[in-house]
Amino acid sequence: MSTALVILAAGKGTRMNSEMPKVLHQIANAPMLIHAMQSGAPLSPARTVIVAGHGFDDVKAAVEAHDPDASVVLQAEQKGTAHAVDAARAALADFDGDVIVLFGDTPFVQPETLERMVAARGENAVVVLGFDATDPGKYGRLVMHGDQLESIVEYADATDEQRTITFCNSGVMLADCKTLYALIDEIEANNAQDEYYLTDIVGIARARGLSVSAVACDEAETLGINSRLHLAQAEAVFQTRARIELMEMGVTLQQPETVMLSFDTVIGRDTVIEPNVYFGPGVTVESGAHIRAFSHLEGCHVSRGGVVGPYARLRPGTELAEDVRIGNFVEIKNAVLDEGAKVNHLTYIGDASIGAETNIGAGTITCNYDGVMKHKTTIGRNAFIGSNTMLVAPVTIGDKAMTASGSVITTNVPDDALALARAKQVNKPGLASKMFELLKLKKKKRDKGVE
Repeated sequence: MSTALVILAAGKGTRMNSEMPKVLHQIANAPMLIHAMQSGAPLSPARTVIVAGHGFDDVKAAVEAHDPDASVVLQAEQKGTAHAVDAARAALADFDGDVIVLFGDTPFVQPETLERMVAARGENAVVVLGFDATDPGKYGRLVMHGDQLESIVEYADATDEQRTITFCNSGVMLADCKTLYALIDEIEANNAQDEYYLTDIVGIARARGLSVSAVACDEAETLGINSRLHLAQAEAVFQTRARIELMEMGVTLQQPETVMLSFDTVIGRDTVIEPNVYFGPGVTVESGAHIRAFSHLEGCHVSRGGVVGPYARLRPGTELAEDVRIGNFVEIKNAVLDEGAKVNHLTYIGDASIGAETNIGAGTITCNYDGVMKHKTTIGRNAFIGSNTMLVAPVTIGDKAMTASGSVITTNVPDDALALARAKQVNKPGLASKMFELLKLKKKKRDKGVE
């Protein structure tokens, strides 16, 4: 049977103290809403419907950037969770299958958990996701009878005996689409908040004689985010989980707690990551690479055997082929470096193509920006770029060519040629001491206020 996701993302999130919609606050460099969408993605949902309200246009833009096929519908007024799910009704009017209701501010529900809910639906009209709480507090309690869920009791309405129950409601539910909306039609706003609660469908389903069950998950999966403190806690949860997964897959993290990962970071086994490395979005590192300390990577690809850092920065569009060496205080942006190329010291390479086995000397800069447009530098195979070379793009350096240290290269260099582009040195005997005396006198007058 096909599955649809309905993700509730209409809340403003007042406790975040932000103009930004709550679900767009980021965990591991992606909005928490995207994490919720990724939770359900392994189920290959036939439909994904996001119910948005506050900051609708911003939420819609974020959703479409991640999944252009997802629908975003407006909940103009927030009148409870059932009212929010009802806002997705039109988008699912012709859908025949199960609907999973998720929350955009609950980003860590695991795909395996949702798969267990789908499996449990075969025998039940409604499946609820619960968790055993370390501190149940004021969570709604799931009252079970065997494997059947009898009711969801809110803390305020619970008896003393029911308050001892530690099996609590996460809010996540699954039901057949037609059944779900038939049950929602019977919900009434009989509460102080005058809202329509999705949890009421359990009692309505039971009254109809329908079977309702609950699936348990780890409490960490149900972490909801309502404040900046919760956001920080969620970031810590994500990072810890992601680091463990990498190490279990054969990646060495020398000091795991100092390595920051993004939601889409991919690192191959036998790669070594030294302390204090930051992975921004869009980074792939192949097996057997070595990322040295205090490096920052974003939107880049490092191939097998590559070495990056320490103190290196790889910016978006960087492609490093196998066995490329990027050393300390080197910045690479929108550039392709072929096999065995080396950029070891104090260099900026931007908008460039570097051939195999080429060596870039210390202090080299590709001068790629003229104040209006970016221009490309192309360097061939086995070239040698002398230290402190300025490559004024657009410019091409041929295979096996060489530039002399301190050169400013403004025209193309043919294959196998040496380019020298620096002023002739002139020495003036005795002028250094005279210059120092003049400068000292000028400083003395300035300090006395005499011009």
